[in-house]
Amino acid sequence: MAYFEGIDKINYEGPESKNPLAFKYYNPEEVVMGKTMKEQCRFAMSYWHTLTYMGGDPFGVGTMFRPWDNQATAMDIAKERVHVAFEFMEKMQIPFFCFHDRDIAPEGKDLAETFANLDEIVVVIKEEMKRTGIKCLWGTTNAFGNPRFVHGAGTSCNATVFAYAAAQIKKAMEITKDLGGENYVFWGGREGYETLLNTDTGLELDNLARLMRMAVEYAKEIGFTGQFLIEPKPKEPTKHQYDFDTATVLAFLRKYDLQDYFKMNIEANHATLAQHTFQHELNQCRINGVLGSVDANQGDPMLGWDTDQFPTNVYDTTLAMYEILLAGGLTKGGLNFDSKVRRGSFEESDLFYSYIAGMDTFARGLKVAAKLIEDKVFINFIENRYASYKEGIGKDIVEGKVGFKELEAYALNNGITPNVSGRQELLESILNQYIMETK
Repeated sequence: MAYFEGIDKINYEGPESKNPLAFKYYNPEEVVMGKTMKEQCRFAMSYWHTLTYMGGDPFGVGTMFRPWDNQATAMDIAKERVHVAFEFMEKMQIPFFCFHDRDIAPEGKDLAETFANLDEIVVVIKEEMKRTGIKCLWGTTNAFGNPRFVHGAGTSCNATVFAYAAAQIKKAMEITKDLGGENYVFWGGREGYETLLNTDTGLELDNLARLMRMAVEYAKEIGFTGQFLIEPKPKEPTKHQYDFDTATVLAFLRKYDLQDYFKMNIEANHATLAQHTFQHELNQCRINGVLGSVDANQGDPMLGWDTDQFPTNVYDTTLAMYEILLAGGLTKGGLNFDSKVRRGSFEESDLFYSYIAGMDTFARGLKVAAKLIEDKVFINFIENRYASYKEGIGKDIVEGKVGFKELEAYALNNGITPNVSGRQELLESILNQYIMETK
């Protein structure tokens, strides 16, 4: 049955539209820098926040009572949610979805029954994918929610939990491959520690690397060609997580010789929790060649936890899309809305308003970023700022032709040329002008 009968397909009506159920800036077929907006953004629905988040928080139970959850059994609910998900994505013109294994099917009485539940649901998902043409952007496993993962999964002090997590990952990889997923994500929800007084960090990191190497080897065995992604997060639920930020993850990958197999899945709210900007994390991915995919959301600067709000800040999305476009765009990745409606936004229509806001905000950011790049606003300024490395002693430094002795001699004989202003406020003003005036 249809659950959103009062809502038609969401279409582009332009900035002048007052229709809350219409796109103001996201025009899927509009071409921006040689690709359509649909191709540039590659929007994806997060199965968990959209279908399984019930509005609970640490101080209260859920506020969202979805009509599709009024089914006889947990498996009946899971099957009905599949139909709801695809009806929603069709109406929202969203071409991809992302999932954890626990999002799409409930756990059974044992691991065998859990796997059987997954297999049963995957059949239904594949039917809906065939019917609609909607694709799987990435899959992953929930190795953090169940009490068995109280001490972590790949970093657990309990070897039997490590084995259980490996089994879950193996199955989730098989499902992702079966659904044609273009990526597989590792997010270590509890891969961290609360105190060093009871933690062998060396063993835990070694074991985490062993788990990831097993995944790489198994992918080759089954012919899974999707991109492996790691999603950095500094804290919460643990006090310190091993995948703190992009730089930390890169150090981990390089230490264990895994850098050829993994890229990053960057989440905006995780970046700010690490005291970085969203742009910073994307920039670090770009310059290191590891930008894979993006979890699109935003946090509240007045709150110190992962609020997973729908993105509405055009300034942030402009700078995010600026880095993404400079990196060559999203290839196998996409913009997955790892975002949930607020606890007080409990009606089904709020799902549409939220996604429309997020998609419009990124579409607007895309157009502004493209204009900034086309006009070479910051590109030319940066090139001029570092012009001293294009000739003379600067060129010799870049080309490795000089060492300390030669540089000492140069400094003694030539001194320094005057520094020039960085013009930060001017550049910020220009950025604001582009955001406000780009058509």
